[in-house]
Amino acid sequence: MKKLAAVLLLLAAAIGAVLFWLSGNIDGLIKDAIANYGSAMTQARVGVDAVKIAPADGKGSISNLSIGNPAGFKTAHALKVGQIDIELDLASVAKDVVVIRRIAIKAPDVIYEKGEAMTNFDAIQKNIASYVGAADDKKAGRKLIVEELTIRDAKAQASAAFMNGKTVSVPLPDIILKNLGKAKGGITPGELGQEVAGALKGKLSNAVSFDRLMKSTGDALDKAGAVVKGLFK
Repeated sequence: MKKLAAVLLLLAAAIGAVLFWLSGNIDGLIKDAIANYGSAMTQARVGVDAVKIAPADGKGSISNLSIGNPAGFKTAHALKVGQIDIELDLASVAKDVVVIRRIAIKAPDVIYEKGEAMTNFDAIQKNIASYVGAADDKKAGRKLIVEELTIRDAKAQASAAFMNGKTVSVPLPDIILKNLGKAKGGITPGELGQEVAGALKGKLSNAVSFDRLMKSTGDALDKAGAVVKGLFK
C-alpha cells in the first residue's frame, strides 16, 4: 500500500508539473505552431504577433495574423487579421483529438489575386493539399474538431496579373462553418486549413468576376486615353 501510495503521489506530481508547464508555455507553443506549421503548409510566410490563452477557461485570442502569398503573386498578402478570438475545451488538450469550441475571425483584410495560371487561394489550397498528403501530417496523431468557425465583416479586394499589384474592393459575405472534423472523429491542422481556404475561395469566386474586372479596367483605360488625347486637340 505504501508503494502504491508513493506511485500515485509521483503520478499526481507529474501531472501537476505538466499542467503547470502547459499553463506557462501554451501561448508560445501555439504561436510557434501557427508560424512554422502554417508557413510549411501554405508555402507562404505566416506571421503572428501574440497568442494568449487563459488556462482557467481556455478562452483567448490571436493577434495580428498574416498569411502572405505563394511565389508568383504581386499583391501584399492573401489575408491579414488584427484579432481572432478562440475558445478551447481544456479537458481535450491532453487527448488525441483537441476540441476547439469557437474560432471567430473579425474583419480580416483579404486579397483575392488571379495570377497567370491560378488564383492565390488556388495556390494556397494546392500547397496545403500537398502537405496534407505527406506522411508526416498523416502520422501527426493530434487531430482537431472545431465546433464553430466564423469570418465576419471582411474587407475583401481583388486583383489580377494585368493590374500589377493594384486592387479593387469587392463584397464578401460572412462565413459560418460548423462542426469541422466532427464526422471524421477529428481532422489534422492541414485539413482544417484546407477547409477554411476552400470556404474563403468559394465566397470570393462568387463575389469576383475576373472577366468583368478586366473589361471594366480596360474601359477605364480607354476613357483615360480619350481624355489625354482630347487635351492635345
